[in-house]
Amino acid sequence: MKQENNCALPQEGAFRTTIGGQALIEGILMRGPEKQAIVVRNQEGELEVKEQTLKLIKDRYPILGLPFLRGVVNFLASLVEGVKALMWSAEFYPDEEEEKPPSKFETWLEKHFGSEGLMKWVIGFSVVVGIAFAIALFIILPTLATSALLYFFPDAPMWLRNLLEGVLKLVIFFLYLFLCSRLKDIHRTFQYHGAEHKTIFCYERGLELTVENARRMPRHHPRCGTSFLFVVIVVAVLASCVVFALPVVREVAANPIVRILLHLLLLPIVVAVTYEINRFIGRHDNPVTRALSAPGMWMQNFTTFEPDDSMLEVAIHALKLVLPREKGADAW
Repeated sequence: MKQENNCALPQEGAFRTTIGGQALIEGILMRGPEKQAIVVRNQEGELEVKEQTLKLIKDRYPILGLPFLRGVVNFLASLVEGVKALMWSAEFYPDEEEEKPPSKFETWLEKHFGSEGLMKWVIGFSVVVGIAFAIALFIILPTLATSALLYFFPDAPMWLRNLLEGVLKLVIFFLYLFLCSRLKDIHRTFQYHGAEHKTIFCYERGLELTVENARRMPRHHPRCGTSFLFVVIVVAVLASCVVFALPVVREVAANPIVRILLHLLLLPIVVAVTYEINRFIGRHDNPVTRALSAPGMWMQNFTTFEPDDSMLEVAIHALKLVLPREKGADAW
């Protein structure tokens, strides 16, 4: 698939904003420096809006805003907020099947904790399940598959094991994105993803936020979450190659269970390092940063699609709601 060439687009007033977003079910979450907004188009075609003033954890605990600590904190916070927004957008598109009565466990939770408490349990459970699924798909599966393959080659060197495991992780990631992009509902969500990118690009170029201007923008953005996930996998592969090559680790790293546990111990470090790498790439534009962001930009061919005008309207509305009161306060 061909990536748009944006060289001919106007650059006047261009800057990099810290505002980011997330595609939802028929909607978009936009997060600015002061507030976040969720805008969803309901089944009647009207816009549903939910605004929220941001309360950052680093404001209460400044130490969590330090480099290499902020990465893990921000990742978990974004994950929780993303799940909340996704569940809120889903409320406007209920399952067509007949609703089932609540289970005994759900009834017990609502009785003891109330509706708000029940929602917190559901969100917490969803986050845990999401993390567990990612660990199973990108850590446990590649490790066990590589161990099964190398069972027939017991004398294979550790560097070969690391290489095979890393290649398998990337293959699984690419295949996962490809299959998701082929699902009809996910395809529409990825169209909203494209609308988010185009709208942010339009704002960064200093253009008026209109559908006409946003439509002309590229749908690939260098500071996309897809790029972040790709870099996480690459950094994880490089980290395991270094750590598992250490003499004190090499002996035990051949055991698949121990290897999985070591991967889990490395995961917070990998996320922290990746976050700082992405911040560096986001702040600079030179041949090195463009080369580093190129693989993630290419992968957006599977996670962003051209939106229609109604999707751009949603993205523009959401972005306008989170613009800072002081011009330039959102500059990267």
